[in-house]
Amino acid sequence: MKKSFYSILFLLFVQFSFAQDSTRLHLDPSKKVQIVEASCGQCQFKMAGKGCTLAVRINGKSYFVEKADIDAFGDAHNDQGFCNAIRKAKVQGSIVNNKFVASYFELIDGKP
Repeated sequence: MKKSFYSILFLLFVQFSFAQDSTRLHLDPSKKVQIVEASCGQCQFKMAGKGCTLAVRINGKSYFVEKADIDAFGDAHNDQGFCNAIRKAKVQGSIVNNKFVASYFELIDGKP
């Protein structure tokens, strides 16, 4: 009985571990795609705030990004990371309350 309980518990854990992430960002062909500069808002774009936060610069104005995390694109502090370099990205989304709410975010500059 105890083995069965632990087996079922393990299987549930595995199932939840590999469940689909419904928050993934997807390209929507019906919406406008923009090519923007992306980097750490504090380190590269000199935006006010604590820590390191992903930001984009659109038409010369910088916005913090919601729904895409700086750590999802590798180590932000390596040579080509967001804290040390400004990267090019293909994005979709909208500006809401002075933040860019991403529905799609992809680096396109070919750097690691």
